[in-house]
Amino acid sequence: MTDVSLVDEYSLDKALVRTSFNRAAETYDAAAVLQKQVRGEMLSRLDLVNIAPQAILDAGCGTGHASFSLQKRFGNAQVFSLDIALNMLQKTSLQRPVLQKIFGQKNLICADIESLPVASNSMGLVWSNLALQWCNDLDVVFTEVARVLQPESLFMFSTFGPDTLKELRAATSNGHTHVSRFIDMHDIGDALIRAGFSTPVLDVERYTLTYDDAKSVMKDLKAIGAHNATVGRNRGLAGRGFLSNLTQQYEQFRTNGKLPATFEVVYGHAWKAVSIRYTEHDVSPITFVKRK
Repeated sequence: MTDVSLVDEYSLDKALVRTSFNRAAETYDAAAVLQKQVRGEMLSRLDLVNIAPQAILDAGCGTGHASFSLQKRFGNAQVFSLDIALNMLQKTSLQRPVLQKIFGQKNLICADIESLPVASNSMGLVWSNLALQWCNDLDVVFTEVARVLQPESLFMFSTFGPDTLKELRAATSNGHTHVSRFIDMHDIGDALIRAGFSTPVLDVERYTLTYDDAKSVMKDLKAIGAHNATVGRNRGLAGRGFLSNLTQQYEQFRTNGKLPATFEVVYGHAWKAVSIRYTEHDVSPITFVKRK
């Protein structure tokens, strides 16, 4: 029998995550304003590195826009698009009809990033835009990424940090979990080192989306599939009382006539070392870039 006291209330229900993103496939692109902006920033950062990967894994591809952009940038590479939600992959297939003629459906992979059905030492670049926050164990994720990467190949990613949706978190403090737990940049850097990556570079950008009302915040989150999938969520239906209280509590953050929704985005990249066998005395420096 499971000891309830040992259950992590912020652990994610992966079946619910998959269901939420499957349902959001049709509405995702229209609402994914931040995801598009972060994707553009990540692509610009690729200009700073000299790589020519022959195989690329887009881990958490969503509707496939990054897969398409990566294929355009690295024309000779095979781009593999992976997502936990089959409906997202179906949308991805529509984004890349030319690629389908070249590679076919085999480059579309429905799987969890925490268990990659990808051959070891097969990828020259692993890319992941705002998907790692849907994983339960970063150590497992980074170990898997290190496994599939070829030596001296690049891992580039973005994910959400602790200040993400801080307004919503404050407005829904009622004994249940309503917003996922997001990991601090420094802890992400430590996890990269534990997985054997060398010289990680991480920095943080904060973005604020504004809304007329709290209902619109929730509507956008639903449209991109960002449902509350934590184990500690309220399993009952949210009644009018909850929604009324949420709306009332969120009002304390109204500024210049708008309600903010803060997103802390952690950008990172690291290289797979030639050998990932480290002893307890080995040190690989982490660079944290401070933004003004």
